Amino acid sequence: MDLPITSPSLPGLRPRAAGTTDLILALPKGRILKEVQPLLARAGLVPGGDFHDEDSRHLRFPTNHPGLDVVRVRPFDVATFVAHGGAQIGVCGADVLMEFDYPEIYAPLDLGIGRCRVSVAGPADDPFMDEADRWSRVTVATKYPGIARRHFAARGVQAEVVHLNGAMELAPSLGLARLIVDLVQTGSTLKANGLVEREVIAGVTSRLIVNRTALKTEPERIGAWLARFREALTAS
Repeated sequence: MDLPITSPSLPGLRPRAAGTTDLILALPKGRILKEVQPLLARAGLVPGGDFHDEDSRHLRFPTNHPGLDVVRVRPFDVATFVAHGGAQIGVCGADVLMEFDYPEIYAPLDLGIGRCRVSVAGPADDPFMDEADRWSRVTVATKYPGIARRHFAARGVQAEVVHLNGAMELAPSLGLARLIVDLVQTGSTLKANGLVEREVIAGVTSRLIVNRTALKTEPERIGAWLARFREALTAS
């Protein structure tokens, strides 16, 4: 769902008024950060300092716009920073939004980057995989316990979750879990570890997100940035 943005689309934001605080844009480290940079450029946003140095220990960077800084955080933490007001705007995968389901977050723009999917996978040679209609209980290794439990509960299956932050593909062969729920892009990692994709839970792209309270208290400044990103998307 999209909110109407009434702030004008300007070539540049007006200088920050005296006494106002900086807006913070939270960006995810890694692959999505590289994919989002062309969009930032089309929106006229240029991070400064050593932002482009992947080895930099700095986490917060100024930009060419007074009053807006960017921070680099783990992809899973972007939504938490925005929901709790540490950042007012962010770029976040739909998988993270599904997992945490923060009511404080509004996601007005699909950026169309970071395309992948949240899927159920299991061993290619496990006959258990062919009896899905008879499952009543499964063990699932995942970093998405909320998504996994809701998905299987909707089918009347109780999911016992083994919470891992990585290397989910090892779980079935090491006896930790029968299935995994994880992000899949090409499926090559699954195949290399003897797993097959059994079911797609949801497609995933990255979204521009905002803190709902900040949008109410700073509608002009945040609205102007939403308009900039919307224009940048149409120019792509």
